[in-house]
Amino acid sequence: MLFEILALVAAGFAAGGAALALHRLSGRRLPRWMVPAAAGAAMLGYAVWSEYSWFARTAGALPAGVAVAAKNRDAALWRPWTYVFPVTDLFAAVDRRTRRTHPAAPGQVMVDVHLIGRWQPVRSATVLFDCPGHRRADLAAGVDFAPDGTVAEAAWQPLPADDPVLLAACAEV
Repeated sequence: MLFEILALVAAGFAAGGAALALHRLSGRRLPRWMVPAAAGAAMLGYAVWSEYSWFARTAGALPAGVAVAAKNRDAALWRPWTYVFPVTDLFAAVDRRTRRTHPAAPGQVMVDVHLIGRWQPVRSATVLFDCPGHRRADLAAGVDFAPDGTVAEAAWQPLPADDPVLLAACAEV
């Protein structure tokens, strides 16, 4: 966040400085209000660009094996343009590199799911998916498969068959 604030200020100073240089090069014929207007426009433009490109930049930086499963698009009153062009502020990513299965429980897969939000810390959870049964169970740390392939203390929650996180986790089952 600090780097984005610094970039925002730098964009304002750069645009304001360019407008000031144009004002002086024109023999002071351009109005002086162009300096703060250019700085403000550059800062607003950078802020909008940063909001709309955040998802693509963040998802593009994910390592191989981590797939974006779902994204949340948001609109806000203080950003009225987001009602026309909603901005992505949160997404769920399935880490297929952490995929674990048990031979006695075909169709069940355990993976790490990461919730990545703008201006928020990444939240991760280990989730067990029952692919044919269309359900999931959030697991606490240190939970293991029993010898018969079941997981003790699993609180199953039903999911729709087209749930994007379920589909991403079960893509190879």
